[in-house]
Amino acid sequence: MATGAAGEAANGASTATPGPERAPSRALVSWMLFDWATQPHYTLVQTFLFAPYFANAIVQNPVCGTLIAEGSEKAACGQALWGYAAAVAGLLIAVLSPFLGAAADGRGARKPWMAALSLVFLSGLSALWLGTPGAPLTTILLVLAGFVVATLAAELMSVFSNAIMTGLVPRSELGRLSGTGWAVGYFGGLVSLALVAGFLVPMPGATTTLLGLDPLLNLDAASHQSDRITGPFAAVWFAIFIIPFFLFVPDRRTPRSPNEPQHSAATELWHTIKSLPSMPSLMIFLIARMIFTDGLTAIFAFGGIYGASVFGWGPLELGMFGIVLTLVGAFGALIGGRLDDRFGPKTVIIVALLALVAGAVGILSVDKTHILFTTEVAEKVTGSKPFSAAGEQVFLAFAILVGLVAAPVQAASRSLLARLAPAEKITQYFGLFAFSGKVTAFLAPFAVAFLTQQTGSQRIGMSAILAFLLIGVVLMLFVRTKSHAS
Repeated sequence: MATGAAGEAANGASTATPGPERAPSRALVSWMLFDWATQPHYTLVQTFLFAPYFANAIVQNPVCGTLIAEGSEKAACGQALWGYAAAVAGLLIAVLSPFLGAAADGRGARKPWMAALSLVFLSGLSALWLGTPGAPLTTILLVLAGFVVATLAAELMSVFSNAIMTGLVPRSELGRLSGTGWAVGYFGGLVSLALVAGFLVPMPGATTTLLGLDPLLNLDAASHQSDRITGPFAAVWFAIFIIPFFLFVPDRRTPRSPNEPQHSAATELWHTIKSLPSMPSLMIFLIARMIFTDGLTAIFAFGGIYGASVFGWGPLELGMFGIVLTLVGAFGALIGGRLDDRFGPKTVIIVALLALVAGAVGILSVDKTHILFTTEVAEKVTGSKPFSAAGEQVFLAFAILVGLVAAPVQAASRSLLARLAPAEKITQYFGLFAFSGKVTAFLAPFAVAFLTQQTGSQRIGMSAILAFLLIGVVLMLFVRTKSHAS
């Protein structure tokens, strides 16, 4: 790999250059607010509240062993449908992100692209309000379309936000900025969960919220408006907190040589792809991220669904579960960002992936009457306090481990790409970064959905995640960086 490292340095991937000067604090805080603004989509919708509601109430069957007949219509069960929708979103992101990145690098500012995508994001989130319990197939498909559109817009916006990051601080501070931004996002998810549980959603069987207050909105329990409100709530949240980003974040970029020919986005992208073999570490990293991100995607998509199915969790338990994991994830991102700058992003990624494997195995070792696969425990009593059963407590402990290390994997990946990629084509490479995270993103959700459907077991379905994480670890061992010995 020594010749590969030399080739990478020759092609501008060396991390020896210090990079740009630090932007004003107002700009750095405003850039971090992008993660804060988009996080409720991932926290409330994709992971903890709306996804389990969709699987357990809208379609009303969380396990893919059968089909549900509704008159003359048939809808696949909730977990499979959600998994297939996540796969469609991932495929669209994979197709579009490299082209948008190449187009943006050669065509002016990047924030106008984000403004247009913001409108798409808001419309997709708003469509989730239509998901009433036992909805007909046409409505289910419309809700899934809203989820796909919102996820697509959020990920495409991140291509441009990540590229802008590289112009805000020197390279030696990228790990801390990336990690802190991710932590700010997690705290945004935490605050949004707290607001929903404390001020909007009444506790099951009660008329007051978790804080003992009357809900700010008169939400109808029979039509599950307290679950459906998560989409519009995330939309309003984003519309408010994205404003500083557009007002105060500079869109710095490395100027191109005046003699450099201008090409179409497709031509620029093709040239970039052809240059990857001359930067082997960057190419291997993108392949590794392609695989281990599939596993992360599946964990986020199905973790809440699995817990809700095993223990019968409702909105209260799911909200508390989400708050705990989001708080843990925020601290994990802060710690990971500092370890990134000290030991290098490669080391952080490998250690965190191994911890993810351990946590995922631990989660899968829990079912209604067992922990650690073979140890019998009492089943959760219906109506008992949240997390009072032994199985719930062990499940939560392993989930906390997953939450602690998931954010450092993502933040360090963003930092590593920023350190390895040529500065003058940074948006293109972040487009490929998004591509690597989504081009096969359908595989892990599809594998989970398919195995669940074929076996009738959510545990067997989710075991597919482990293979993606372990392969990612092996490939990361072959990545070479210039700024750290790792």
